[in-house]
Amino acid sequence: MGFPSDLTIARDAALTPPQEIAEQMGIGSHLLEPYGESVTKVKLEAADELAHRPRARYVVVTAVTPTPLGEGKTTVTVGLGQGLNRIGKTATIAVRQPSMGPTFGIKGGAAGGGYSQVVPMETLNLHLTGDMHAVTAAHNLLSAMVDNHLHHGNQLGLDPHNITWRRVLDVNDRALRNIVVGLGSRADGIPRQTGFDITAASEVMALLALATSRADLRAKLGRIVVGYTREGDPVTAEQLDAAGSMAVLLREALKPNLLQTLENTPVLVHTGPFGNIATGNSSIVADQIGLRSGDFLVTEAGFGADMGAERFFNIKCRLSGESPDAAVVVATVRALKTHSGKYTVVAGKPLPEEMLAENPDDVHAGADNLRKQIENCRIHGVSPIVAINAFPGDHPSEHDAIREIAADAGARSALCTGFTDGGAGMTELAEAVDAAAAEDSSYAPLYPDHATLREKIETVASRVYGADGVDYSSQASSQLDAYEKAGFGQLPVCIAKTHLSISSDPSLRGAPTGWRLPVREVRASAGAGFVYPICGEMRTMPGLGAQPAATRIDIDEHGEITGLG
Repeated sequence: MGFPSDLTIARDAALTPPQEIAEQMGIGSHLLEPYGESVTKVKLEAADELAHRPRARYVVVTAVTPTPLGEGKTTVTVGLGQGLNRIGKTATIAVRQPSMGPTFGIKGGAAGGGYSQVVPMETLNLHLTGDMHAVTAAHNLLSAMVDNHLHHGNQLGLDPHNITWRRVLDVNDRALRNIVVGLGSRADGIPRQTGFDITAASEVMALLALATSRADLRAKLGRIVVGYTREGDPVTAEQLDAAGSMAVLLREALKPNLLQTLENTPVLVHTGPFGNIATGNSSIVADQIGLRSGDFLVTEAGFGADMGAERFFNIKCRLSGESPDAAVVVATVRALKTHSGKYTVVAGKPLPEEMLAENPDDVHAGADNLRKQIENCRIHGVSPIVAINAFPGDHPSEHDAIREIAADAGARSALCTGFTDGGAGMTELAEAVDAAAAEDSSYAPLYPDHATLREKIETVASRVYGADGVDYSSQASSQLDAYEKAGFGQLPVCIAKTHLSISSDPSLRGAPTGWRLPVREVRASAGAGFVYPICGEMRTMPGLGAQPAATRIDIDEHGEITGLG
């Protein structure tokens, strides 16, 4: 009999009542709003009530540049929390809520894997407490208000050809990327071209993740720019009188969701901003609570250290005022072999047969990527630990090769078998994280607020990506000048680029040098509080593959879900 499926393992879990999970975090029942038997929302007042407690060590889990299959970063995050408990530490985990687009697409469930999962798995992956839908509703309410304003005379003078606010849906649907609205009679609105993004790509999702309070959320919503007048002046949600209603729709979504791991470690699941064009991190309010609920808070940043971790260090921590104590860099044999440039990995297809053969030399050939991602943590003043996430088919000599690469770079390393062994397979990493986090952190963002937008872009491009410089299109240059003039120059930058390379070219492996970052367009997420330069083609509405996960998911006569994960 083979290894059980994630869903089978999750269903066999012995869950602790959410009130008891909260109690071990120091959160009283008066601060909980139960959703069913196994999930509860935590009221924002919990952060204030826990403020007198000692601050936890703050650990971010990041990775090497991933293959299209992913390297098990969530599994390591969940397993590390369990492993810390195994060595006598109390830990809380904070992760993003999965989008249902990928759940029904190629990726499938996103609750970790094997014996390092967040449970209940079905609930987590399918709706949870409805936060995704609240974001969708708030975003689309503003979309409706924009078109309604055009229909009723357009008093603000919005240029119909320069409206940047689209619509969103939490489903992968390529047919909605570009659409025309307002067709029909005059009563049906003003015809114009627009489109849909996936809900995770909504600026509402990004600002929900970065809000620090109800008042901050309301203010951020008001600052959303929906488009521009013919004179180039921004038009905001506040001017459209939409921000108040949006805040009402998000009043429950601002509260983090409390779940647990298979080993009953607390997990705060909250928000799910897109990793390519937004921060790719879970919420600040979840971290505010988690940082006062035990010895460690373990959180996860999307994609590689050049992406989610860079945004964690330079955007999330800048806004929250919190300082990380350590960074875990997840590495796998298959990822480093891919960065050797000898193999091609395609999502939904098996690994090339020759890639599975024992070959530590191939691991060493892809070492530059790991070295650079270790460096990307260090340049922010944070100690890195390499987590060697073991997969079936790996060879001990290949794990040893990763240990050698880490040691040569002066980083701790640990073998992780959390998928098969749960917390027991993560104690080596837990010990290494405990040691690293005990050291004095010298965390600091890479650039000051007062640097110009160009200086911020060029700092990230050169120091994090290894680019020789930045090339701006004429459009991008004009937009940067306009944003500086509009007062957005003090905002951090969130560079939208491929996650499949440290460079802006997804075909380049390892740690490319001798290249320049091309910025073709720049947009402002004024509500969320960052400016995002666009480098390459960014798909903000994914499509479904030929055999999406949706074709395998079903429900039986007993009401049990099948085919998930």
